Amino acid sequence: MPERPCQFCAIVRGEQPAEIVLDTPEVIAFLDRRPVFKGHVLVCPREHVVTLTDLPDELLEPVFAGARLMAAAVKAGLGSTGSFVALNNTVSQSVPHLHVHVVPRTKGDGLRGFFWPRTTYADGEMTSYADRLRSALDVTGGGGAR
Repeated sequence: MPERPCQFCAIVRGEQPAEIVLDTPEVIAFLDRRPVFKGHVLVCPREHVVTLTDLPDELLEPVFAGARLMAAAVKAGLGSTGSFVALNNTVSQSVPHLHVHVVPRTKGDGLRGFFWPRTTYADGEMTSYADRLRSALDVTGGGGAR
């Protein structure tokens, strides 16, 4: 059975639309289409890498620096109290392309343990959240999407 084409590689190539909030030579970050909370970002290496153990050493710093930038951006741009940062490795990895989840959090938001209920964006709302995150990255010196 042939493998499905990688959705995240299609986003990297510009073949699939996404609300990109961070775009560097090594890393791309975009809003999750099925967020745990609005503003939930996925940080991915541009290179197709499936799991953390496959990640080349030269991409460790750019990927996790991107996750750190996005953790700051969800606080500055969305007013969250903090963030939940996670990476699934094969199990529960819905797209087989390494991605770090950066989920905005506030005290009392209802997220408990590893149960991740999903929400949806209203029409146009996804762009608004992406704009706020890109602006926060510009302010923090992280440089948003190109």
